Amino acid sequence: MTTDRIGDIHIVREGHVALVTIRKPPHNSMSVDLARDLADALETLDAEPEMRAVVLASEGTSFCAGADLTRRAEEVGLDAPKSNPLYAQAVRLYATQLPIVAAIQGPAIGAGLGLALVADIRIAAPDARFAANFVKLGFHPGFGLTHTLPRLIGRQRAGDMFLTGRRVKAEEALAWGLVDQLVYSDRVTPTAKALAVEIAGNAPLAVRSTRKTMRADLAAAVKAATDREFAEQQWLMKTDDFKEGVKSVGERRPGNFKGR
Repeated sequence: MTTDRIGDIHIVREGHVALVTIRKPPHNSMSVDLARDLADALETLDAEPEMRAVVLASEGTSFCAGADLTRRAEEVGLDAPKSNPLYAQAVRLYATQLPIVAAIQGPAIGAGLGLALVADIRIAAPDARFAANFVKLGFHPGFGLTHTLPRLIGRQRAGDMFLTGRRVKAEEALAWGLVDQLVYSDRVTPTAKALAVEIAGNAPLAVRSTRKTMRADLAAAVKAATDREFAEQQWLMKTDDFKEGVKSVGERRPGNFKGR
């Protein structure tokens, strides 16, 4: 067994499986640095011939509670930049080669939902919650979700999540195919590990080849989606509704939106 760390990403290698854990309390909020460190970690594992599968987990009560939009304007800027550095890292995540099993506890919200969808298989606890709550913030969905969420659960259900911004409970997520297994909270990571070990027991070149076919052009599709998402987010970020949305969510109250 070997351990390693890249920023807030902790890596434990055991046999042919790597446990990659996000440790960024209290809610493992998404940021450019976190996404970059995670992409660096996964690419490092891709380059190690003995590695065959990855378990993606996080510590704390949230899998990933989304991006901190109070810092979003600072990270991206409002002077019509050509790209979002967070989304460049999202594309890197989708371009990695090893199969990923996600162990999801608590909320996976916004960009956290996007992160959950990077995985090939999702194991969830009963307290897991999933939301694409961007419209509650006066914002447009991002992190490639406009491509990846309909691809997984269909356009109708994805539209439900996008337009209402509501939280989907674990049982409903299982019925929709948003998660693959629902297990007791203390079994989430062990179940994900067992599945990763099962994957790793197969011929590694065949596994990578099959995954590449199954995810053909996915990184390119996410790049196209994030380009469109970012363009919409740029003008929405300048609206009064966006300011009100960020404020209202922070104050845990409904937004008082004016359509301007």
